[in-house]
Amino acid sequence: MQDRRHFLKQAGAYTVGFAGLHLFVGCSTGREARSSDRVGFGPLQPDPDGVFDLPEGFSYRIISRHGDEMDDGFRVPHRPDGMATFPGPEETTLLVRNHEISAGAPVKEGPFRAEGNASIGQMPDADRYDAGKKAYGGLGGTTTVVYNTERQAVRRQFVSLAGTLRNCAGGPTPWNSWLTCEETVQRADDTFAKDHGYVFEVPATASIQRAEPRPIKAMGRFNHEAVAVDPNSGVAYLSEDRSDGLLYRYLPEEPGALQKGGRLQCLCVRQQESLDTRNWGDGPDILPGTAFEVEWRDLDHVDTPDDDLRKRGFAHGAARFAREEGMWYGEDAVYMACTNGGKNAKGQVWRYVPSPYEGTDREDDKPGRLELFVEPNDTTVLENADNLTVAPWGDVIACEDGSGTDTLVGITPEGQFYKLGRNAMGDSELAGAVFSPDGSTLFMNIQHEGLTLAITGPWGEA
Repeated sequence: MQDRRHFLKQAGAYTVGFAGLHLFVGCSTGREARSSDRVGFGPLQPDPDGVFDLPEGFSYRIISRHGDEMDDGFRVPHRPDGMATFPGPEETTLLVRNHEISAGAPVKEGPFRAEGNASIGQMPDADRYDAGKKAYGGLGGTTTVVYNTERQAVRRQFVSLAGTLRNCAGGPTPWNSWLTCEETVQRADDTFAKDHGYVFEVPATASIQRAEPRPIKAMGRFNHEAVAVDPNSGVAYLSEDRSDGLLYRYLPEEPGALQKGGRLQCLCVRQQESLDTRNWGDGPDILPGTAFEVEWRDLDHVDTPDDDLRKRGFAHGAARFAREEGMWYGEDAVYMACTNGGKNAKGQVWRYVPSPYEGTDREDDKPGRLELFVEPNDTTVLENADNLTVAPWGDVIACEDGSGTDTLVGITPEGQFYKLGRNAMGDSELAGAVFSPDGSTLFMNIQHEGLTLAITGPWGEA
């Protein structure tokens, strides 16, 4: 307990320490939805190999691709999604990566080498959350890549969680683990032996091993997307990928020990019961920069078989959001992408600033604050933000999952936008953008092509 609390405190100080690194060049103090050549890294240059366009001076490596044989004998699964990085031994980076593989997907999408059950027998049933009643059970989960950023080379990669479904996003913890989320509420049936819709914890390790496939049921059963853990308090925030989703908070009984139980709560806006934040015309017109004081209310029956938490929470006064997807803690706040929010349903990014007394009896003295950070309503600026992260210099980096060519988009603290990269291969969504602990490398996925890239360049020139 003492060690965990010490780590939480140190991690919080480390995050805040990045705040002074950003250099602004002609930034506006407004929230207008426009890109600017005066921020960011300059115009994107066409990639001669037709994979990923980047600003001048930047380059990428494809470090992993679907179907590659890994060091544990299994294959890299398809549909790489959310990721996080952790410091590893011998100056390595540990990259823990989700794979968003749905129920009913062909076995070739998973980590097994051939159609049928040819190599499933090499993975004990006890190592998989759901080995299934027929065929192969859950094919999703996580893999871990051990990467040397100085040499820009993969040391090893392996399956680190198996037997889950639609591992979409998640979030890192300050105690060096990855919380991976199932974006499904698949019930046990003739094919699957267990219910799905949970959060699982995966320790970040360089050793080839698989995490205990044990769901954290106290964090609720719903269409999970992402988690952001506040390193100062140990409180975990959870997003729900539904058009009428809620924002949740998990107060663990013991910080750093999520499996020991806790309380799941929903966010409510003070004096505005059941606020609709989506700006779809049915509720108030919320402008970027608008902030609300909030309160959190307990939910019961959180391991519901009925997928009704959001409905019960909304009836209990919770605010409603439009497909909350990516979340990230940085700059003393939690940033959250609402992929279909906004007047044109093309996306919003919200920011939640926790109370200095978050999760305690003193929250009423200074409540947490929810703010609409940006809502561009312009697809040339930002279209359907999904996964996001906070860069070492303080900008939000968002992955697009739109209808056409998708880009990496930077957003300054003042709300200005710039393009950081562009998918040159097709219309696949981008996912999992995250920086290495040393700040030298940005990792990201081109999901439909099953590629993981490592991007390097003059990051200090932002």
